[in-house]
Amino acid sequence: MSTAHWLFGDQLGPHFTAPGDGGPARRAPLVMIEARSVLRRRRFHRAKAHLVLSAMRHRAAELGDRVRYIRADTYREGLRTAVGDARVTVHHPTSRAALALVTALDQVTVLPPRGFLLAPEDFRAWADRYHESGLRQENLYRRVRRAHGLLMDGDQPAGGRWNLDHDNREPPPRHASTLGLPAPYRPREDAIDEEVRADLDRWERDGEVSFVGRDGPRAFPATRREALAALHRFVDRRLATFGPREDAMLADDPVLSHSLLSSSLNLGLLDPGECVALAEDAWRAGKAPLGSVEGFVRQIAGWREYVWHLYWYAGADYRDRNALGHTAPLPDWFLDLDADAVTARCLATVLAQVRDTGWTHHIPRLMVLGSYALQRGWHPLAVTDWFHRSFVDGYDWVMLPNVIGMSQHADGGLMATKPYTSGGSYLQRMSDYCGPCAYRPGDRVGERACPFTAGYWAFLDRHRETFADNARMSRPLRGLDRLADLTELLHQREAGSDAAPP
Repeated sequence: MSTAHWLFGDQLGPHFTAPGDGGPARRAPLVMIEARSVLRRRRFHRAKAHLVLSAMRHRAAELGDRVRYIRADTYREGLRTAVGDARVTVHHPTSRAALALVTALDQVTVLPPRGFLLAPEDFRAWADRYHESGLRQENLYRRVRRAHGLLMDGDQPAGGRWNLDHDNREPPPRHASTLGLPAPYRPREDAIDEEVRADLDRWERDGEVSFVGRDGPRAFPATRREALAALHRFVDRRLATFGPREDAMLADDPVLSHSLLSSSLNLGLLDPGECVALAEDAWRAGKAPLGSVEGFVRQIAGWREYVWHLYWYAGADYRDRNALGHTAPLPDWFLDLDADAVTARCLATVLAQVRDTGWTHHIPRLMVLGSYALQRGWHPLAVTDWFHRSFVDGYDWVMLPNVIGMSQHADGGLMATKPYTSGGSYLQRMSDYCGPCAYRPGDRVGERACPFTAGYWAFLDRHRETFADNARMSRPLRGLDRLADLTELLHQREAGSDAAPP
């Protein structure tokens, strides 16, 4: 009998059971373990817990008699129940904790990772070469494009430019509350979802687990069929308009042209190769412009690959980096996703989106949620944990580089050459949040001072020595020195409490 193969809950697509190239045997029996301890360990978003359990149970139902699905307290207990001390294989897990677990078990053989475009050894070769000059995502993106022939005309990028990001920064249309696009794919719940919801209700009622956020109806794919439907609907109906306003924000249209495929990719329901190939086919068939297709390809073949590999390359101590020395705790209103307690319309709107769905797109994550945390000096690891727990697509490998590096600048500039934060003027330009807000984006002091504008200048003042030699920060630091009301601003900030909602 073939050695059994263990599938983690984010290895749910057919590419994780395919034989060959380091995969399991063709008819290998499969093991899946639903470990309750995972839900007890963190206070996850209820919609995330629902999605993951629904996806796992749907996959088990698809696999039928081939899989032994174990519900246990821990992974170790579940593995003993499933196979005893017999040998099993497993594809390289996606977190350091899971990798430490499987490598500590003598009966487990770890196979190469799947679900990414670039092999680990290829990334290491690139990173070792460029570590001193900086591991820039753009350089890795070009390497992946060349290796896979993505959007290439011979040995040159299609259209003559590697990156069309500069063309994809349009603000939302004036006086429009939505883009008026076809709706994204939304799945229909079934009996498995009903079972999951009943289990979560019971565990929460019994005090075993605790959640944040709201659950249901399920908004993201839990099966391969659903994920493919979501992918094709995006490419056919929404990809063409994706690029120009991928950084824009609208209070009544949080999805805009975004794909909503991140949770399906991170559950392993979709393979990144098929996503970018379908998008390129749409461009070559004249169904979507190059700018939109390149922007989508860059998110998957550029940023996603970069984050995954950097998570492993940066080392186990990356999570403890805190270059700016931020130590403030996250306030309860933020931890509880209490959007109703917040006056600032941008923050209230985005926090409500997270509360209700477990998702927002990348700009609200970076320039609203992350920027506010950075300005207030919240502990970067606590912020990382919050993102991990609160987003349906959040996993350790996703959030550590994105939050420690990109959002909170806690790695000292390994990922980004300057901190990603701004005053209210950026939010006013790129969203419709500011118009009805009680605060004014141009006000630094007074009762209507924008918390992002005041927070931005206070952040720069607090770290002016840290950024003194950073060429990209020279202009904002010069602006700081010209503020006539800086002393008043700092006094007002000191008199307030960052624990209170803005």
